[in-house]
Amino acid sequence: MTSNPLPEPRVPEPRGAVIAVCRNPADGRFLLVRRANPPDAGLWGFPGGRIEPGEDLLTAASRELTEETGLDTRGICALTAFDSIHRDEDGALLFHYVIVAVRCDLTSPLSAPEPVAADDALEAGWFSLEAIGRFGALASAGVFTLAQRAEKEARGS
Repeated sequence: MTSNPLPEPRVPEPRGAVIAVCRNPADGRFLLVRRANPPDAGLWGFPGGRIEPGEDLLTAASRELTEETGLDTRGICALTAFDSIHRDEDGALLFHYVIVAVRCDLTSPLSAPEPVAADDALEAGWFSLEAIGRFGALASAGVFTLAQRAEKEARGS
């Protein structure tokens, strides 16, 4: 009788996720949330989360933004994609997300209401590019750079 070998440890597979980059065209401020859950719990960043099975990127970004802030938007286009890879102290992979940043526009840009933090957001608010730049370690990595990119695209430069 042969013994069964121990099962291989399960390595987390990459998962798809989105973040919603929403800029109010009336005043140029960006919508950010302070995250309640890992990764980046307690830090400010763009609303976002996992893509549901069968859901396209634009719909996922709009849904996540609505769940976290209560605001109604529509996904417009993908801005960029990046990896979010987290490891434990020993270097073992905890999780790996491939995140697509999606530009979302308010459905009523002339009357942008104040967001209400919901779902996994502790706080939500509108912030100028300058304010985002001052967040420093209080913001998720890349938030300021992504806001700058979205600002440039909005200005057509």
